[in-house]
Amino acid sequence: MDLGPGHIELAGVVKSFDGFINAVDGVNLKIPDGAYCCLLGPSGCGKTTILRMIAGHEDPTAGEILIGGENVVGLPPVARRTAMMFQSYALFPHLTVRDNIAFALRVRGLSKAARYRTADAMMEKVRLTDFADRLPAQLSGGQQQRVALARAAITEPRVLLLDEPLSALDEHLRVQMRQELRAMQRDLGITFIHVTHTQLEAIALADLVVVMDKGKVRQAGPARDIYDSPNDRYVAEFLGGQNVLSGQVRTVNGHHAEVAALAGSGIRVPLTPGIHVDAGDPIAIAVRRDDVELVRPGKAPAADTVALSGKVTGVEYQGYFVKVLLDAGGSADFVAYVSERKFFSDPVGIGEAVLVTWPIEVARLLR
Repeated sequence: MDLGPGHIELAGVVKSFDGFINAVDGVNLKIPDGAYCCLLGPSGCGKTTILRMIAGHEDPTAGEILIGGENVVGLPPVARRTAMMFQSYALFPHLTVRDNIAFALRVRGLSKAARYRTADAMMEKVRLTDFADRLPAQLSGGQQQRVALARAAITEPRVLLLDEPLSALDEHLRVQMRQELRAMQRDLGITFIHVTHTQLEAIALADLVVVMDKGKVRQAGPARDIYDSPNDRYVAEFLGGQNVLSGQVRTVNGHHAEVAALAGSGIRVPLTPGIHVDAGDPIAIAVRRDDVELVRPGKAPAADTVALSGKVTGVEYQGYFVKVLLDAGGSADFVAYVSERKFFSDPVGIGEAVLVTWPIEVARLLR
C-alpha cells in the first residue's frame, strides 16, 4: 500500500534519558501524508523529543519511526528528507534574505545561478521578493519567520518540523502567522508537524491534534473532535472550554446515567459509547462552557435541562462574550461563556445566586 512520502508512523517509540527516565513512553501514532499535525502539551510532556526523533537529531531507545513506509531510525536528517525550523529561527545575521534561503542549496553544491533561481521562486511564494537583499536585522519578526520557513522548505523535504514557531511573536502577529503557516502548508502539500503548548494555536491550525502528557499520547484526532469530545479528564481540562464535574453514578438506564454531583444534585448524562458505568462508580462529566446558560432563581429552566444552584464569583468581559465564573455543582471554578448581547441584556453581578443550566444531551461522560 502506498502511504505517501510524508506519511509518518511511530510504533512503540520510547526515549529514555539516564537509563530510567522515559521522556517518551511507548507512543503509537500515525500522521497521514500531507497533514498539518500539532503535538500539544505542557512543558516536559515529550512533544519536542518526538519532533527531534522524527528529524533524526535523537534516536529512540526502542520502537520504530517510519516515514513513507521506511524505517528511518539511524538515518541522518538529509537521508530522511526532513527539515526543521527552530524556535530561534537561527538565521545567519551576515547573509541576505536570498542567501539565507539558498544556504542549504549552497551546501549541496548547486551553482550560484541555480540556487538563486530556486531561492527567488521560493521568495515569491512566501512574499519576500522585496526583501531579498536585506539582512535579518532589517526584518520584522514575522518576516524573519518567513525566511526561516522558506530556508527549511527549499530542500523539498517530505516532512517539515516546527518547534514552537510562534512563541516569540506578539498576539497580533501570531494570529497573522497562523494563517501564513497554514497557507504555506497547503501550497507545499507536505506534512507539517508543529510543536506547541498553546491550545488555541493547535486547534486553529491542525488537521490532527495530538494531546500529550508525561510522554504518552492521551488523545489524537481532528481539532473539533478533541475540543468537543475529550476522552478523559486530562484532555478536557487541558484543552479548556469545558467544565469538569466529579460525582458518583446513582442509576443507569438504556440511554442515560444519573450522577450525584458533589453538591448532591442529580445530573442526567447521556451514556458515552466505549465507557461502561455501573451504579456506585465514580465518574467525571464534561460540559462545554458555551453550552451553559444562567437563569435567575424563581424562573423555570427550559425543559430537558440540568439545573444546579450556583453563585457568581467573577465576571470577565472578553469582547464578543462574557466569561462568568461560578461556584456550582461542587466546583468552585465552574465557567459559563455568555454572549455579550445576552449578558448585558440582563447582567449578573458577583455574589448573585443563579441557576446554572445546560441541555441534558450536551454533557459527556469522561474516562
